[in-house]
Amino acid sequence: MTIVSVTASTRLRPLKAMRAFRVLQATGDTSQVFVILRAMRGKALINTFRRFAQSALGKKVLAERRDLLPALADREGLRRLPAGSLGRAYLAFMEEEKLSAEGLVQASESWEDDPMPPDIDLFRARMRELHDVSHVVTGYGRDPLGELCLLAFTYRQFGNLGRLLIVAMAWSQIPAPGRAAVFEAWRNGRSCAWLGDQDWEVLLGRPLDEVRRELSLTLPLRYPLAAA
Repeated sequence: MTIVSVTASTRLRPLKAMRAFRVLQATGDTSQVFVILRAMRGKALINTFRRFAQSALGKKVLAERRDLLPALADREGLRRLPAGSLGRAYLAFMEEEKLSAEGLVQASESWEDDPMPPDIDLFRARMRELHDVSHVVTGYGRDPLGELCLLAFTYRQFGNLGRLLIVAMAWSQIPAPGRAAVFEAWRNGRSCAWLGDQDWEVLLGRPLDEVRRELSLTLPLRYPLAAA
């Protein structure tokens, strides 16, 4: 199967996305976020996959059929990493938030069941596993404002109009300091390296501060003030 053969699934479904947002707003059912992203994905997945597949790291990951999930799910392995490393910070984040790498997979199954070529499916899974790692490296928490900031940041990285739709639908409820934090996240997502083709298996063992410097990742200044 080629990339061209999946273009039928790139149609935008804004009405479905808006209905899902209303359910999310009314019930707090975070699985609706996946419904929104799937409905508004358009060509974002295909475009970012092509970028990934053309990079040196992307070619290596695809050739080796690498799966990031085992490295993130191995809590004892993460615990053995050096203090101050990205992996240890990720582990602390997951334990504090009572999350698991496997839980994210289960939550996304309702919108990722459409057939994809194996290479695109591998890339899609890798980007899914990266979500909670992105919280750690960007400095955005899992509170509502932190999630909106991360959506703005990742839109500049990976596209998908669903991310913008969620921010836009919530905009009227965001106080002025929070809006400034979202704008800052938008800028930070544009100015740093592309997170899609990084060797995260290696970076987990590196000092978090060093990883951020290497990726030109600027820690947010406005978000901590607005979230306080």
